Amino acid sequence: MSSAPVPLSLSAALGHALTDKRIDILRHIGECGSISQAARAVGVSYKAAWQAVDTLSNLAGAPLVARAVGGAGGGGAQLTEAGRQLLQAAGAMEQARGAVLSRWQATPHAGPALARLAVRTSMRNQWPCAVQRLELLGPLARVHLVLEGEGAADASRPALAARITRESAELLGLQPGLPVQALCKATALRVERKAAADAAGAPAAGTFRLPGRASRVVRGPEGDEVAATLACGVHVVGFAAAGSGVRVGSAVVLSGEENAVVLALADGGMA
Repeated sequence: MSSAPVPLSLSAALGHALTDKRIDILRHIGECGSISQAARAVGVSYKAAWQAVDTLSNLAGAPLVARAVGGAGGGGAQLTEAGRQLLQAAGAMEQARGAVLSRWQATPHAGPALARLAVRTSMRNQWPCAVQRLELLGPLARVHLVLEGEGAADASRPALAARITRESAELLGLQPGLPVQALCKATALRVERKAAADAAGAPAAGTFRLPGRASRVVRGPEGDEVAATLACGVHVVGFAAAGSGVRVGSAVVLSGEENAVVLALADGGMA
């Protein structure tokens, strides 16, 4: 007896911004019947295209692409019924999203806020950034970022970096000047008084530092939660060791590892 079909989770597969290239890859597979051709059309590697298909299939809860064996072309790939349904839903969502965002895009604050709110996550730190440059390190990509905010025009605005896979950088279409969101767990950021951080010397390889001033401190037996404001106006949350002496108004440095930073694109073409 065949089991009942698993419901297709459209909301999970399409709950993220469509500004990455996964849906485009799926669309091209449907048009040309080849993952390699779809990869070339979208401008990513064959490996990145398969990663996109695997990710979408995991999110949807059903296979979206099936291998086609044989034929004049020596085989290829074709969309499953679930894949075709997902593309139809993606098109409808893109039209609806565009209609809503176009009403607010011209407003000074609502447009960017709506785009950034499209990303829902448990991470406390969500920072508006711009890609400065990409540094390819074999299978990894080190994405150099600058934080945006009230001091965005200042050449000294804070910088950080994120280490992601090369395929993820391709799928997101990262390039210099592209606005992104950098996300980081508060528990992944260590807070120290600036004097202590300066005395420790240069940051270790693969880490970053963000100088700021403590605006809120919540004491705890295993460490203090510290909210700080950077010079550019961006707010950051991290944790200081118990007894660190950090108080409201203290000059502090928040440090973290580059591989703890996750990147996301804004929605609705505003990225």
